[in-house]
Amino acid sequence: MLERPFSLAGKCILVVGAGTGIGKGVALELARQGADVALSYSGSYQGAMDAVEQIIAFGRRAVALQANISLVADCRRVVDEAVQFLGGLDGLFNNAGLTFTKPFEQVTEEEFNRIYEVNIRGQFFTCQQAIPHMLERGKQLRERYPDRPWAGGSIVNISSVHGVAGFVGHSVYAGTKGAINAFGRELAVELCPKHIRVNVLAPGSIEVASYFKSDPNYTREMGNSMVPWGRVGLPEDVGYLAAYLMSDAAEFMTGHVLYFDGGLTAKMAIDYKPPEGARK
Repeated sequence: MLERPFSLAGKCILVVGAGTGIGKGVALELARQGADVALSYSGSYQGAMDAVEQIIAFGRRAVALQANISLVADCRRVVDEAVQFLGGLDGLFNNAGLTFTKPFEQVTEEEFNRIYEVNIRGQFFTCQQAIPHMLERGKQLRERYPDRPWAGGSIVNISSVHGVAGFVGHSVYAGTKGAINAFGRELAVELCPKHIRVNVLAPGSIEVASYFKSDPNYTREMGNSMVPWGRVGLPEDVGYLAAYLMSDAAEFMTGHVLYFDGGLTAKMAIDYKPPEGARK
């Protein structure tokens, strides 16, 4: 039996796309649970530096690394730089991604390529670059603690409820999320012999700053009304589940797509009104 299986003390984790929103919330929660964290960001420098300051205040180590993960060279570089700073790699949380809403007929080749390059290519090649580092980390831990079982490396790729349910205007984005789901399952099977876990976390409505920017009329009350559970999700909610998936307590979990949505995908979307006189 593992001692303190939910603790992340001593874990070295890279969070890709952590300058704002979900990624930032995840990075902060991983640090609260004891992990040292490397954060990558694309354009959100200030947000990433704010997260670094908070993590250091928790007593953990942190660094912010700029990267454009649509470029394979940057995918490889950011993983290597994270390992250099952290001294090893136990976990990779792939959060970076792009979205936009547009009718299917109007999507351009440039828009299609851009979303797939970030959402799929970025996850694929950061995962690929992380594997040898995770294997080396496991070797080091087994040599240092021969009587302690190694729970294995953990990869968590972010998907979305759009990967399983349709929504108008999201043809490209939904396609990438469906691909992430399939890629995660496949990768989990391939990496079982290497003792590296791969899971996909698929959030529903998680309130981030872009909600307010994309829709000036958006309010917290509006967000709450869209979720069966009665409230919109927050980045720290995703952080709690991410911390579990990175912990030794999740050692037996791999190959799963976890819909984290307050009941959103469980609810049928049919706008049904019972006939007059029907029992309510």
